[in-house]
Amino acid sequence: MSTISKVENGTVGGNTSTAAILESTIVCYAPTMITTNGIWQGDNPLDYSLPLFILQLTLVVVTTRALVFLLKPFRQPRVISEIIGGVILGPSVMGRYKLFAEKVFPLRSVMVLETMANVGLLYFLFLVGVEMDLAVIKRTGKKALIIALAGMIFPFIIGASTSFLLPNNSKNIGQGSFLLFLGVALSVTAFPVLARILAELKLLNTELGRIAMSSAIVNDMCAWVLLALAIALAESDKTNWASLGVVLSSVAFVLFCIFVIRPAISLIIRRTPEGENYNEFYICLILTGVMICGFITDAIGTHSIFGAFVFGLVIPNGPLGTTLIEKLEDFVSGLLLPLFFAISGLRTNVQAIDDAKTWGILLLIIVVACAAKVGGTLLIALYYQMPLREGIALGLLMNTKGLIEMIVLNVGRDQKVLDDQSFAIMVIVAVVTTSIITPTVTAIYKPARRFVSYKRRTIQKSKPDAEMRMLACIHTPRNVPTIINLLEASHPSKKSSMCVYALHLVELTGRASAMLIVHNTRKSGRPALNRTQAQSDHIINAFENYEQHVGGVSVQPLTAISPYSTMHEDICNLAEDKRVAFIIVPFHKQQTVDGGMEATNPAFRMVNQNVLANAPCSVGILVDRGLGGSTRVAASHISHHIVVLFFGGPDDREALSYASRMAEHQGITLTILRFLPGNDVAEQSVNHNNNDERVLTVITDNDRDKQIDDEFLSDFRLKNVSNKSIVYTEKVVNNGEETVAVIRALDSIYDLYIIGRGQGMVSPLTTGLTDWSECPELGAIGDILASSDFAATVSVLVVQQYVGVVNGDGLGTPDSPAHQTEYYNSIGNPNRPQQMHPTNRAGTTQPIPQRGANNNNGFNTNWNS
Repeated sequence: MSTISKVENGTVGGNTSTAAILESTIVCYAPTMITTNGIWQGDNPLDYSLPLFILQLTLVVVTTRALVFLLKPFRQPRVISEIIGGVILGPSVMGRYKLFAEKVFPLRSVMVLETMANVGLLYFLFLVGVEMDLAVIKRTGKKALIIALAGMIFPFIIGASTSFLLPNNSKNIGQGSFLLFLGVALSVTAFPVLARILAELKLLNTELGRIAMSSAIVNDMCAWVLLALAIALAESDKTNWASLGVVLSSVAFVLFCIFVIRPAISLIIRRTPEGENYNEFYICLILTGVMICGFITDAIGTHSIFGAFVFGLVIPNGPLGTTLIEKLEDFVSGLLLPLFFAISGLRTNVQAIDDAKTWGILLLIIVVACAAKVGGTLLIALYYQMPLREGIALGLLMNTKGLIEMIVLNVGRDQKVLDDQSFAIMVIVAVVTTSIITPTVTAIYKPARRFVSYKRRTIQKSKPDAEMRMLACIHTPRNVPTIINLLEASHPSKKSSMCVYALHLVELTGRASAMLIVHNTRKSGRPALNRTQAQSDHIINAFENYEQHVGGVSVQPLTAISPYSTMHEDICNLAEDKRVAFIIVPFHKQQTVDGGMEATNPAFRMVNQNVLANAPCSVGILVDRGLGGSTRVAASHISHHIVVLFFGGPDDREALSYASRMAEHQGITLTILRFLPGNDVAEQSVNHNNNDERVLTVITDNDRDKQIDDEFLSDFRLKNVSNKSIVYTEKVVNNGEETVAVIRALDSIYDLYIIGRGQGMVSPLTTGLTDWSECPELGAIGDILASSDFAATVSVLVVQQYVGVVNGDGLGTPDSPAHQTEYYNSIGNPNRPQQMHPTNRAGTTQPIPQRGANNNNGFNTNWNS
């Protein structure tokens, strides 16, 4: 058996460049040296190609994932970690150690490593083509088109000028190819990376985000055309008239895909019944077609990735595309694609930039290229009368580099248009320009400043004759009937109209871009392309039907696609933008056939908790137990019995305000059950009043709250004195056990319980109820009502009133330190403020009793009045 080491003169990780080694060294490959017989047979696994490749892949994945974790606080895109990981493993850092270079990344492993990286890139570009919606390009306005072109022309000119500064050491390559590759590399915008940056900055749903995304798509398509032209020009430098053959062959291939392959794929789709899985034979045939198309375009001289990308483009959107993405996404994006970026880093030898002049040129390129991109974009933005900060932010976002630029640079290096020094410089330019985008945009552009404060953040403060704006959140179509029945019972009328924003919440999966989709309720009737769209269509149809049959209500359906961890930001931003007074979110549990409650998705609970903590208005969590059944009933035939459990505080006042609006409906019967403290509570409060001076401050605050409750209830009863459908009763209880007993003794005629969440309130009437609370976000009483063993047929609406004060930026904060501490403790927020002390009227501070402490504190004395 011949060994490789006898003829190997260099390594990938050594100081000598890979290109120079390949030109001067003959490497022999032993076909039997693929898998080892084991260390017990005396074999070294690193001498064999398969175990060596496994080790290399493991190192690449571990290194890049570690960097992703380390750079996450700096809000860096994943592509930065992947490129830097390759640089660390390459000749710039680890490759400087001879043992590591010769054992882990020897020259003989280059072919296997780069082949697998290109296979991963091939299928990744195929997925990009499958997911790309060409209709977006058709819908792109003139504004985005001009911004995209301006953002390309100026950097392209800078890139062309750069070609005269950098030495062109490549043989048999003209200055034109060198100029074109550098121009494309500096002018391109990475659409996938930009989408993630915008999603992280929460700018996707803004006008700035929409313009940036549209411009990036146009820029991306132009980059593909320029890349094909650059490859053809590079080929023509080697062989006369080759460029003409490349262009004509490429056009023929595109036409073949459009008029032959696309109809064949459509035939497969038609032969597969709706809702059934696609035949494994069809899936295998398509995945094989990716490699065949890559082989064809590589043979004609364009590049294999061009064929895979075009093949993905001609596959119609729908279940077939979703199936292909589900089968390939994790393996390709998580394992093979980082290998491509790592190869780019392994090819980058920072030591090739060996003098101060070259470093000066590098700095000049970074500054001038960024300035050209920002300047060109800013000029057009100002022409369209965009604000200055917004124009600068847009220019910075258009500087995003990533996959496309790395493909351009690698193709240029493979074509020997770029030498080691030029390649290293351009890789560093890509890393630096992309890494500064997120911090810089965050610093100069703060969309929160643009929010104008609005007063009607609660139902209680909304005027009776003003439009009521509500945001109804929906996870699945199962949430729709009860929410619509609840909205219909809210009594929309011409005098007091309602505007409902129906928001379908969809988890962001794979590489799809986070976005907010505004739907037109008058749809064209086209069939759904995937399950998500089918659910959205079902939701839209339901709300459209509701709007058509009920007067005084307008509905705007929307779909928010984002990760569960940041979904609350979309909800809160939309509520702020639309001046919403009340947000309705579905409870994370649903009722089973036997009447129990089971969790549908634990992430829904996290979304609800985050909404409660960050909402700019009041929030209601709806526990769905079939309010009114699953079918919609005409507004005139609605008949509901509703009970409000009133303990006192802002949340209960908000709950009663909402119930008061519902009581105006002729088919609603409303019962208000107020709980009052008994003699035992009063005596206990008096006893502890003699031993604790701190009670004076708390008495003042709680007496004021009780006075507000009394005034609010008096006004409510006075306004509804002639309304026979409203019943007001009072119950005297001494502790939590008596409270639960009263609730359990209620008649079974009720369809809906409305209860305040009780944030910031410590009541002796709920003593001990929170000790075993399963869902503290519902409050003490709400948690009991939502449990499996209680009121299995009654829906529950838990209301939290917005108690913040409006700051200069239009955002709200809790109205007092006491409310803040109790509030953050109640939802388990890890960032809750600690050791807060409310200030009394005399200006002194008093300590706050800890949540869950014994009841021998001043809070109890409030109930003695």
